[in-house]
Amino acid sequence: MANLVARLTVKTGALITQRTSVGVAVCRYAKYSSGPANPGGFSKQTRRLFSLLGGSAISVAAVIAIIKLRALDNPVNAVSLKKRMRDDSELENVKLTARERRFIKFASVEYDDQLYMTPQDFLESVVEQEPRPRLKRRQLSSVEVDKYKENTPALKKGSTRLFRNLRDKGIVSYTEYLFLLSILTKPKSGFRIAFNMFDTDGNQRVDKDEFLVMERIFSGAWKEKHGEQESQELEHEVPPMEKDYVNDGEGLQRRHVVPTTLQLHFFGKRGTGVINYDNFYRFMDNLQTEVLELEFHEFSKGNSIISELDFAKILLRYTYLATDEYDVFLERLLERVKDEKGITFHDFRDFCHFLNNLDDFTIAMRMYTLADRAISKEEFSRAVKICTGYSLSQHLIDTVFAIFDADGDGLLSYKEFIAIMKDRLHRGFKQEDAPDLDERLAVPLESLESQGVPEESVAKSEGWDAFRFCVRQEMKTLMKSSN
Repeated sequence: MANLVARLTVKTGALITQRTSVGVAVCRYAKYSSGPANPGGFSKQTRRLFSLLGGSAISVAAVIAIIKLRALDNPVNAVSLKKRMRDDSELENVKLTARERRFIKFASVEYDDQLYMTPQDFLESVVEQEPRPRLKRRQLSSVEVDKYKENTPALKKGSTRLFRNLRDKGIVSYTEYLFLLSILTKPKSGFRIAFNMFDTDGNQRVDKDEFLVMERIFSGAWKEKHGEQESQELEHEVPPMEKDYVNDGEGLQRRHVVPTTLQLHFFGKRGTGVINYDNFYRFMDNLQTEVLELEFHEFSKGNSIISELDFAKILLRYTYLATDEYDVFLERLLERVKDEKGITFHDFRDFCHFLNNLDDFTIAMRMYTLADRAISKEEFSRAVKICTGYSLSQHLIDTVFAIFDADGDGLLSYKEFIAIMKDRLHRGFKQEDAPDLDERLAVPLESLESQGVPEESVAKSEGWDAFRFCVRQEMKTLMKSSN
């Protein structure tokens, strides 16, 4: 059993470092979940479990699942526990897409039974693995929502700090979340296409009604997916602005008329403003830059550059690599980069803009794919210039090849590079059909291997889910050895 605790300590060292309060919170939970029979401390059964596992903070976490089940026997504790677990159980009972699950997970406010992200929630959802700790979602009042009109700047005052400045003073609906996500992966050449899709009358202006077509499309798609048909009587009874909104049960679809942060920013407090292509382009470019700055500053710690190793970690953070494969890339880079110059934000942004043009790059490299031939640094640089219109610095190209050149022959393995960069570009959302973490935990390891999902790949996940996975795997190993 001592070996179990030691192995868990090694596997979850990063987690415990990041979340020093977990052990304290777990102890409190275990203490008060043991029931009123022993108000001065843990129950006898709980203390017995602790002594069995060694009594460490990690050991406490390992028995929380058992304590949760025992707490259900107590009516007072059961009500409180069920309330805290409501969101998780709802997600398990409803088949949701990866994006829907992530929106629900990060949305921290609720208004009139509909979930919303704040601007800060959105930023965290694209750069963090887990949302900020919270007891429950904040319930917004009409007065609070009205105050957001005063906090939201006009379109002409937009900047690369719009979402960071607004923080929690604003709301973003689910369909707007999808729109913002799509912006992050759009090449600049795609900005015009996106604008024209909103400009339904072709007058080179987008008004609020045209922007809300996005809401109606998603509402209509939801109704079609669930086989709902609107009656003619209903269409006459419901106001035109509200007849397309639906009650989807999860609080994702719009069910009321309320000005969101994007609507206020684009069309003003009265909703009568319009946006032209220049405004639209500036907003999309600012949003891309803001998210990239957030990622860059996470590693730069206030400096003007990040290390080559940090650059590699950013590129690989959303991939489905097994842990040993992930480490190989980093070790390869450390061996090859002798003169550490660092990566500037300008170089980092240029490379991320190149990733937004990855489809064009794939076409440019088609002849190399057909010939099953790797590409040189010169060919790579030329292809990037053709696709984006600008050149990457030589040091950046050298760093990319140091990461992805498998055998050190100065040539890039095109297929592996593209596959990994697509994961990075889509921030883990591309493989919607891949089992999520909870589904991986619910199936045998043999089944995971047959699906091509490496067992070790879960180890790169952060937070409680990763720790829970380690605990389950060690408990399974212990049970097998005891048999």
